[in-house]
Amino acid sequence: MADDLLADRRPVGDRPSVVIVGGGFGGLEAAKRLASADVDITLIDRHNHHLFQPLLYQVATAGLNPADIAHPIRSILRDQDNVEVVLEEVIDIDPVERSVTLRNGRRMAFDYLVLAAGARHAYFGNDEWEQFAPGLKSIEDAIEIRGRVLGAFELAEQATRPEVRHAAMTFVVVGAGASGVELAGAVAEIARHTLARDFHHIDTTETTVLLVEGGERVLPEFDETLSERAREELEGLGVTVMTDTMVVDIDAHGVDVRAADSTSRIDTFTVLWAAGVAASRLGAILADQLDIEVDRSGRIPVDASLAVSNVDDIFAIGDMAAVTSDDKPVPGVAPAAIQGAQHVAKVIRADLARQARPAFRYFDKGSLATIGRSAAVAEFGPVKFSGFLAWVLWWAVHILLLIGFRSRAIVMFSWGWSWLTFRRGARLITSRWRPGAGLDPPPGPRGASRHSSS
Repeated sequence: MADDLLADRRPVGDRPSVVIVGGGFGGLEAAKRLASADVDITLIDRHNHHLFQPLLYQVATAGLNPADIAHPIRSILRDQDNVEVVLEEVIDIDPVERSVTLRNGRRMAFDYLVLAAGARHAYFGNDEWEQFAPGLKSIEDAIEIRGRVLGAFELAEQATRPEVRHAAMTFVVVGAGASGVELAGAVAEIARHTLARDFHHIDTTETTVLLVEGGERVLPEFDETLSERAREELEGLGVTVMTDTMVVDIDAHGVDVRAADSTSRIDTFTVLWAAGVAASRLGAILADQLDIEVDRSGRIPVDASLAVSNVDDIFAIGDMAAVTSDDKPVPGVAPAAIQGAQHVAKVIRADLARQARPAFRYFDKGSLATIGRSAAVAEFGPVKFSGFLAWVLWWAVHILLLIGFRSRAIVMFSWGWSWLTFRRGARLITSRWRPGAGLDPPPGPRGASRHSSS
């Protein structure tokens, strides 16, 4: 039985086999677009669900439950006869033998391989920071962050020393891209509205939320006027925005940051990382096999058809692909992954029909980012606006893109209730993290000046 499970195999049938690694936006779209193609598809993912990542921060900040934004992959593809779903993790790729190796030892052959494994957290060579500053890429990450944020207020409620209470009620978000801005705004709203009447010994409205950004402005991917508007909205929520500020160290009791020529210490038990991501390690594994180099984000170079350099039967899309369109780098966002998947499906169909492969061209559909209650920014080419209208548009777009009527209905109700009452309905601490272990006082500034939020 075990030997049968681990046996090398191809999908049943004599048709070309397409192996897709990853059940995110790109992988799922690729499988769907090949539904009527004369191929056998195997979709491999280490999770059994497709995750709507744009709303993951809502789970991390107690606005939604995990099941509200995740859907079983098998359920999504249950009516598609030419696809098999495998719950496993790919750990190696052999481009010569045209096979992938799973963690359970099983090898799967392919005629076409689509790499859509997404991205992971990147700490710029400081991986030891991850234990103190979790990033946000999975449901597990979101539950961990939710526990740390809510647990910090519980610690502050019990603290007897002012320095412990101050550190517990100080939150640092590193990185002011869309994810960092959304997290910082949501944490500020939790402190100033959601929890304002829940505690007896602390005033949660006195919470300090710091948004640390190494660049000169927040939301650098947006127009400067929208960046400035976002900063104003954040400051209106009580978030302290620290631009041109680099993180130099993180530990269990705080963050060391450098701005200009001085270094300061921020005492905190809760640091959230939104400063960078890198492609799945599968990109580097394949690049090593092919003797090519990945870029600094770990993305693998692809040609105009999105095939990996030097091979024509392996494709990379989304966060895994270093791709340009009209001489501009394609961003690592969900629309780009979806468009890449659609293009790869066209290429495979063209191959089957013995036609020339089309060249990929990315269409920028615009960008949206929410900052907080009734505030967002929107940019669609020359059209730029912010405020309530942008927030309504952000809200509507995300509702429509969710998979399944149930998810749409639950999220609509949850958001409506939260908007009317300022409450968040998923305030459960289910992680094992306990901030400020032992209630030890934060260490000294190690020769640096101490940051004060007052």
